[in-house]
Amino acid sequence: MRRAVRACVSTTGLGRVAGAMIGAAGVALMLAGCGSRQAVERPRTELPVEFRGGAVAGPAASKSFGEVGWWQVYQDRQLVALVEQTLQRNHDLRIAAARIAEARANYGVSDYGPLPQVSAAAGFTRSRVSPVGSTPLPPNVGPQRKNFRATIDATYEVDFWGRLESLSDAARADLMAAESTRDVVTATLVSDVATGWFDLLSLDQQRVLTERSIESRQRFLDLTETRLRLGAAIRVDVDRARANLAAVQALLPDLKRRIEQAENLLGFLAGGFPGPVDRSLPNVDALPDPPDVPVGLPSSLLERRPDIRAAEYTLAATSARLASQRAALLPTFSLTGSVGSESGLLENFLTSPSKIWSIGANLLQPIINAQRNRFLVDAAAAREVQSIEQYQKVVEASVREVADALAGRREFAEVRRAQVAQVGALREVNRLALRRYEAGVASYFEVVDTQRELLAAELALAQAQRNLLISSVQLYKALGGGWQPRP
Repeated sequence: MRRAVRACVSTTGLGRVAGAMIGAAGVALMLAGCGSRQAVERPRTELPVEFRGGAVAGPAASKSFGEVGWWQVYQDRQLVALVEQTLQRNHDLRIAAARIAEARANYGVSDYGPLPQVSAAAGFTRSRVSPVGSTPLPPNVGPQRKNFRATIDATYEVDFWGRLESLSDAARADLMAAESTRDVVTATLVSDVATGWFDLLSLDQQRVLTERSIESRQRFLDLTETRLRLGAAIRVDVDRARANLAAVQALLPDLKRRIEQAENLLGFLAGGFPGPVDRSLPNVDALPDPPDVPVGLPSSLLERRPDIRAAEYTLAATSARLASQRAALLPTFSLTGSVGSESGLLENFLTSPSKIWSIGANLLQPIINAQRNRFLVDAAAAREVQSIEQYQKVVEASVREVADALAGRREFAEVRRAQVAQVGALREVNRLALRRYEAGVASYFEVVDTQRELLAAELALAQAQRNLLISSVQLYKALGGGWQPRP
């Protein structure tokens, strides 16, 4: 490139001028290296030794739950397909990708800040002056004039104090924060789809249980009507059986409404319109069991959780802008230069006498705006404090979310265990009560009470199973999982 510069300079006859500009720029670059910028360090955060309610994985333990890909966590072909569709079509994820492209472009623009700004200009003017004005023209000079002009102008700000470099660092941190925010959106979408999916399966299970209870109560109503015809029951028993049946039938429309709304939500997350969701009906007695959960160390959250990384990069960008604002208080030194040609006749435009050039240096120290710049520094410093506090808040919130999810998973497992035992016992009680009623040794109310208790226990079991699965989803997200791209 230097050979090309020499060739260009020699052809224009401006070697000394261009050489002076290149030399001055070289000196400025060396001086700019004297500016120092403090490296941004991650704020020190005292993390607990272990999560409340969860054991710490030892050195020989398998990798943390949060490090596992979502396609491995959710061993459900239909759920995995739904998540993949969502990650391809969701609008929030596309918006996050567009913000990354914007941040990348801004970073590219900032890279040109410390470089010399070079521009080329060319122009032609034609004018006429009065031959009888205050300064008469000589007899041999016409009133019309032409002027051809072409120049190459260069301006270079010597970045003594690292102001421009700090702005570039801030733009790069903004880019990294945007990428981490995209990962936050991805993890949230995976969590939302899994939550919506298990909600839908739980509602399906509750609908099946309700329909089965309706069938059971319909058979009981038929049996009571038969006993009434045989004189073994009274009319009020039939009316009560019919009312008992209607009470359960009234639950079904609300379940269907909630199922349709859950399907609509999943369709919206997947970037589509409301419609049915393809799925297999769950086992009426149990939803899928949640996976085993090796928790890992609390400190690993700082590396896995994308929201913590985003907060860290945001802090880095804020600190870099503060450094740039502080540098704005100091004098600014810049070099300017211009080379070109100017002539009244086109045939003389490229000759040596038509050449023009200039070179200069400027030193600017704010005086009137000095106090204004100090206020801007104070504002930037306040934003840095906010970013530090926000980072600490995100870290502490992540530890709390893991502890909450661990508590939920542990206690919901206990609830499900108790509900399973209750449902098993009530099913046996209901079977015996119905037989006793058919044999005429049990009252109508005994059967009705056991039916009511059984349905309530079965619906509670379905809800407990749903809660246990959702707590596992929340734990997976809290541990920093769900954002990993599928191979």
